[in-house]
Amino acid sequence: MTNRPLSPHLQIYRPQLTSLLSVAHRASGIFLSLGIPFFVYWLWSLESGQEAYSHAREYLGSFIGRALLLLWSLAFYYHLCNGIRHLFWDVGVGLELDDAYRSGRVVIAAAVALTLLTWIAAYMARGAG
Repeated sequence: MTNRPLSPHLQIYRPQLTSLLSVAHRASGIFLSLGIPFFVYWLWSLESGQEAYSHAREYLGSFIGRALLLLWSLAFYYHLCNGIRHLFWDVGVGLELDDAYRSGRVVIAAAVALTLLTWIAAYMARGAG
């Protein structure tokens, strides 16, 4: 009789791209949920007048605020793109291992590209306005 575990565990399991993307999908969903109070705060500041809005804008425009916004936008686009990938899987498209790895790389690239495009457009609009 061998002395090995009956099922894989973290000490012997080597993460694969598909498992890392699965964990990242769950983590991005949780991170997006943590952003809801900030979004509500921003909406509240819009309704509460110029002084409240200026305070919210000052906070969200700070280094920490912008870093969080960047991470939330990346999490949003990743969660969106990976959710679309899962919709394809739900109808049986892209389930082969090579396809799953390829679509995983596409999800990562699309999330990064969409985040960059959003931030570039936001900074261009800010400079133009």
